[in-house]
Amino acid sequence: MDTKLLELLVCPVTKGPLIMRRDLQELHSRSARLAYPIRDGIPILLEHEARPLTEEEAARPPTPAPQD
Repeated sequence: MDTKLLELLVCPVTKGPLIMRRDLQELHSRSARLAYPIRDGIPILLEHEARPLTEEEAARPPTPAPQD
């Protein structure tokens, strides 16, 4: 997923930032405590498609974004 696109995307529930989890193919919203799936490179930003974050996932510090 393009990093410039990621900078523009926000959580549809809270309008807060999203954190890319490449290993899980998800975008995490810590404020909403939701994980939005990425399917075939397309983020699915629908609340009913998201899964709740576990306590551990919500507390995990974000990993630094790769430099272009």
